[in-house]
Amino acid sequence: MTSPTPAPAASTQFITRPEGRVAYDLQGSGPLVILVPGMGELRSSYRFLTPALVAGGYSVATTDLRGHGDSDATFTSYGDVETAGDVQALITELGGSAVVVGNSLAAGAAVIVAADHPDQVDGLVLVGPFVRNPPSNVFIRGMFRAMMAPLWIASVWKSYMPTLYAGRKPVDFDEYRTAVVSSLRRKAYGTAFSLTTQQTDHDPAEAKLSAVTAPTIVLMGEKDPDFKDPAAEAAFIGSALDAEVIMVAEAGHYPQSQQPDVTANAVLTFLKTVQRA
Repeated sequence: MTSPTPAPAASTQFITRPEGRVAYDLQGSGPLVILVPGMGELRSSYRFLTPALVAGGYSVATTDLRGHGDSDATFTSYGDVETAGDVQALITELGGSAVVVGNSLAAGAAVIVAADHPDQVDGLVLVGPFVRNPPSNVFIRGMFRAMMAPLWIASVWKSYMPTLYAGRKPVDFDEYRTAVVSSLRRKAYGTAFSLTTQQTDHDPAEAKLSAVTAPTIVLMGEKDPDFKDPAAEAAFIGSALDAEVIMVAEAGHYPQSQQPDVTANAVLTFLKTVQRA
């Protein structure tokens, strides 16, 4: 199997939100698909998936989270609800409705958008999804908060990233990690990321699961280290949303870049079913 070629950089555009701007780019033509990365990631997390979707006949908007990448770091609140508002605003800006692809935190945000604005969401692709808070205790939460302090967050994340990419790493992992860490070394962005880790709560997403009517698929890496039992978590989400579950071999938290061919095939197949529906 040949290694896919990352998408070339597209021109950055912005939507204006209260307290700042959220960055995105738009490529291709056809039905709209919005790609939203996880916490700490850049929108180039979808650098392999985007060209496959564009070639498949879709308009693809890829967005940075608030306080990440090219988005502003002027926001005071972060998390699932805030990201859902940004995604809904982007769909409105681009017109019509969209299939939303959300990774990690962004999966919870996608659930909220689908529940609150069903007319704007044609389908959901949830990748390594957090749609409820994982079990934890006060000690673990305290340790994580200390690790994610702004002063050393860039260095900690640089060391931590390889564990999240358990299994097959992207062909350009070193280059991508350098870009992520360089982004976090900007003082305001390190602070914004730290606030994201502190403020993110998935309870609002879990509360919306029963209200989602959009067709959904769940893509979960078999080695995703963010879940004690990735298959069990994927099965829970699949049952809650009546969704197809696809477990991706040799992938951790980011199947879209670790196993891009598998992910692209799954997403394109799903998009065709959404179009037929």
